[in-house]
Amino acid sequence: MRRTNRTLVPAAGGLLLVAVLTTTGAGPATAAPPAAGTAAAAADCRPLTNAPAQAAAVVNAACSQLGVPYSWGGGSIHGPTYGQDYPGGGPGAHDSQVRGFDCSHLVQYAAWQGAGILLPEGSWNQAKWSGATDRFSRAQGLAPLQPGDLLLWGSDPDNLNSVHHIAIYLGNGKMVEARESGTLVMVSDVRLNGQYAGALRITGGDRPPGNTKRFVTWGTDVSLRPDPSTGKPPVTRLPGPTPVDVQCQKHGQTVHAEGHSNDAWSYLPKYKAWISNIYIDDPAAWLPGVPEC
Repeated sequence: MRRTNRTLVPAAGGLLLVAVLTTTGAGPATAAPPAAGTAAAAADCRPLTNAPAQAAAVVNAACSQLGVPYSWGGGSIHGPTYGQDYPGGGPGAHDSQVRGFDCSHLVQYAAWQGAGILLPEGSWNQAKWSGATDRFSRAQGLAPLQPGDLLLWGSDPDNLNSVHHIAIYLGNGKMVEARESGTLVMVSDVRLNGQYAGALRITGGDRPPGNTKRFVTWGTDVSLRPDPSTGKPPVTRLPGPTPVDVQCQKHGQTVHAEGHSNDAWSYLPKYKAWISNIYIDDPAAWLPGVPEC
């Protein structure tokens, strides 16, 4: 996960760290307007069969990006970003100037925004995700699937390391996908071709407790403390970006990182420990929607 650049500005409840997405293309970081016909297509981008609320939320998050351009390497859990120029040339040769999603980042965005599920980077890593609650072989086809399941394609369908494309199932043989450079996030017919590698279900597992709000951390070896200060040894450390469920927050010892300072700390009931808000990947230093302890 790439760290966003942040700017400090004063605000009620503490300092705000305003995120500015790192871009490599020219011009302001504004989303491209939806193409003609997007509104009509949007009516079809929804769960098309019955689905649990969590799965439907994943679908709806993906469908909210309908009409956003494909950009190779573009996108994050927070939304579209400028991508990278595709080394093979063709329509993706200038994707560093296109703000959008590639296939895996659209899936990653929908899983996080819809259900608080943090998927890894890369379609092949998502295909192998250890948190899957069910898996379906290519031989099973679409019959056992529900909206929100992830569809896979690979050059060797029996080898998940070869997965190069991933999409989100809508039901009734339809899916939403970021397909390739030069196209927009779209609804498509599921392609049950020779590269179809099956599907996995990501919903129905761990959920945030009712009195918490889920965020994700950034950085490596992040210390969780027994109180909102660095004076005592850590309770534990987070090895990398990790979903955390925040119960409340308060002001404590000021922590410095990347040239910024923040005195807000959040309590994580799962760990019975505190984390400095400076290590939570959110634009705000005082987390929105989280009560004060």
